[in-house]
Amino acid sequence: MGYKIKEVRESKGMSQEELAKRADISRTIIWNLETNPCAETTTKTLKKIAEALGRDVRNYISKLFGE
Repeated sequence: MGYKIKEVRESKGMSQEELAKRADISRTIIWNLETNPCAETTTKTLKKIAEALGRDVRNYISKLFGE
């Protein structure tokens, strides 16, 4: 999932710091999700990231499960 967050973030010309600020989470969380394929996080955090990127968190979840 982290690769998708990074892909969308970079397509919007956003730094990890900017995304973290918009999502009201730490940059370390963004970095960890983008660089660690086994990273875990909460649905609440994913929702914050998706909203900060102007996306719907359901899109990310459905892609993960192939729906």
